[in-house]
Amino acid sequence: MESVAFRRLEALLARGDDGYSLAEGALTVALEEYPDLEIPAWLARLDAMGRELQQELPADLGVEDALMALNSFLFERYGFHGNSQDYYDPRNSFIHEVLQRRVGIPITLSIVYIEVGRRIGLPLEGISFPGHFLVGCPLSGGKVVVDAYASGTVLDREDLESRLAGLYGQRVLERIDVTDLLEAATKRDILARLLRNLKVIYLQRQDLPRALSAIQRLLLIQPDAHLELRDRGLVYAQLECFRGALDDLNRYLAQAPEASDADQIRARVVDLQARVSGYN
Repeated sequence: MESVAFRRLEALLARGDDGYSLAEGALTVALEEYPDLEIPAWLARLDAMGRELQQELPADLGVEDALMALNSFLFERYGFHGNSQDYYDPRNSFIHEVLQRRVGIPITLSIVYIEVGRRIGLPLEGISFPGHFLVGCPLSGGKVVVDAYASGTVLDREDLESRLAGLYGQRVLERIDVTDLLEAATKRDILARLLRNLKVIYLQRQDLPRALSAIQRLLLIQPDAHLELRDRGLVYAQLECFRGALDDLNRYLAQAPEASDADQIRARVVDLQARVSGYN
C-alpha cells in the first residue's frame, strides 16, 4: 500500500520540473522518514536566509563576487560543512536536518547552496558529476563549477579530470571530455540521486523496509531504471515477498538480458519459482 509520503511525491512530480523548487522536492523526499515535517516552514527558512544575504549585497554585484559572498555567508557565518566524520548518517540526506545541523554530504549541501544562491539571483544548477555532486553557475564565457562540500571551492578542468581519473583511471579519462559531464541535472535526476544515496545507506545497514521505500520512490521518478527494478526484486526476496521478487527479476531480465549479472539473476529466478510453487 502506498504511503502518504509516496503520494505526496507522486503529486509533486506530476507538476513537472517547473512546478516545484528543488528544496520542496528534497523536503518531500524526507516526508517518508519525517511524516510531520512542515515543508512550508523550511522553505521559509531558506527564504529568510536569502533575504538576509541579499540585504547585504550591493545592487551591481557581479556573479563571481556574489559567489564569494554566498560562500562566506554559508560556510563562514552559518558554518555549513561536510560530514566527513559520519558521512553515511542518513540525516545527511534530509535537507531540513542539514539546515538544522549545518552538516551534510555533497548533494544536500549543494541543494542548500543552489537554493540560497537562487534567492540572491544566481542562476545555479546541480551537476551530477560521477562520485561527487557539484554546483554549476553559467557565465557568458562558460561555467563556474563549485564544490559545496569543500566550502564552495571553485574547480577547474584539471581538478575535474583528476577526480574523474581517480574514479575510473587514466584510460577512461582519455576517452571522455570532462565538459560533457557538466550538464545541468534535472530536478528529477537530483531527487533520484538523493534517494539512491539513501537506498545504499539502508542496504548497508540491512534496513530493508527503508531500502524498499527508497527504491519504490526511485522507480516512481525513473520508471525505466532497470537496476532499481532488480534491486527491488532482491529486497523483496529478502523480505520473503517471493511473488513480487519474481515479477521484478523477470522484468529486469526482459529489459537487460545481456546484463553482466543476468546468469546470477536467472538462478535466483529459478529458486524463486520453486518457492512460489511451494506456496500454491
